[in-house]
Amino acid sequence: MIILVLNCGSSSLKYQVLDMKSDNDYSLLAKGLVERIGEPMGIYNHQLPGKDKFSVEKPVPNHTVGISKVLELLTDKSLGVISSLKEIEAVGHRVAHGGEYFSGSAAIDDEAISKIEKCAELAPLHNPANLLGIRAVQSLMPEIPQVAVFDTSFHQTIPDYAYMYAIPYEYYQKYKIRRYGFHGTSHKYVAKKACNLVGMDISNSKIITCHLGNGSSITAIKNGRSIDTSMGFTPMEGLVMGTRSGSVDAGVVTFLEEKEKLSAAEINTILNKKSGLLGVSQASSDMRDIESGAGSGNANAALAQEMLFYGIRKFIGAYAAAMGGLDMIVFTGGIGENSSTTREQACEELEFLGVDFDKDVNRAVRGKDVILSTPSSKVKVVAVTTNEELVIAQDTMNIVKNK
Repeated sequence: MIILVLNCGSSSLKYQVLDMKSDNDYSLLAKGLVERIGEPMGIYNHQLPGKDKFSVEKPVPNHTVGISKVLELLTDKSLGVISSLKEIEAVGHRVAHGGEYFSGSAAIDDEAISKIEKCAELAPLHNPANLLGIRAVQSLMPEIPQVAVFDTSFHQTIPDYAYMYAIPYEYYQKYKIRRYGFHGTSHKYVAKKACNLVGMDISNSKIITCHLGNGSSITAIKNGRSIDTSMGFTPMEGLVMGTRSGSVDAGVVTFLEEKEKLSAAEINTILNKKSGLLGVSQASSDMRDIESGAGSGNANAALAQEMLFYGIRKFIGAYAAAMGGLDMIVFTGGIGENSSTTREQACEELEFLGVDFDKDVNRAVRGKDVILSTPSSKVKVVAVTTNEELVIAQDTMNIVKNK
């Protein structure tokens, strides 16, 4: 089954085309990125495995035009991978927020679209963009079945005492204010992949997955189910991130509003776009720059990375306690897969949990699936590459086949 996977942002869209024979038997046919949608000039980046990337600048006024051009590229005689759009049997979409409506991926119909729309106020930067992609496919390929795969659905198994905030209960009843968590597709995928790597039964395990990138989150997975996660009502809560503050005393918000005469929108911009590694280092949101700056004696860069390292260790300790033990720590995401310094420092002083970290193996690992703990380590530590597009394709294939 040939599946088109779309991940639509407000001004961009990523795509992959996969030929899915089964969950574990598949091939990537093409992938790409359309940037600067809605700006005077957009960019199309299209690549086939083993070939040079094709890039061209053209106006992309909206997502429908962008997806239409992608479909042209996929059927192009020299750049394409299919002879006709009829070869595409389904389209899978990443959707940021499913609220309490979706505990798993779902076929897209009018009811599903209505629920995704209702969740838009919970993810105003993401769900509307995801809907643009869904509607563009409806317009261009109305007969093709579509599936939504939600960032939040994996975390719907979190118990109420872990997802509720201690604010008046009426606000949960009125606005559904609670912890939702994000990166669920990645956490679910890497936990299963890591178990296969070390020979562990996921249904009888206590795992902490660390998805570390420009946005970072940590999840406690007990017997294959998410029981707690660091991101909350929005992706701002939890760890220090590229430009997001992570957890901050709500009193800081009201204090700054009063002292700086800031609006809610201005506070939101500060906490989401001007904080985190960027805000503390005053230099960059990129962990590579932070590590370089810290190594060159930049005290603010050193402080920023130490705040991240400390936060990771603190969540690992808390989630080990929440699960009553720990069998494995998993690192993934752009930082988790590539920063040996972050992995080493995150595992520093975790010997009391049973972690025996192999620093020599760790320093040689970038973007590979590798066991980072010694053979005698009670707690396994691994780095694995994530592949959210594959999970979307797997769920899309299974839902369409079963339907």
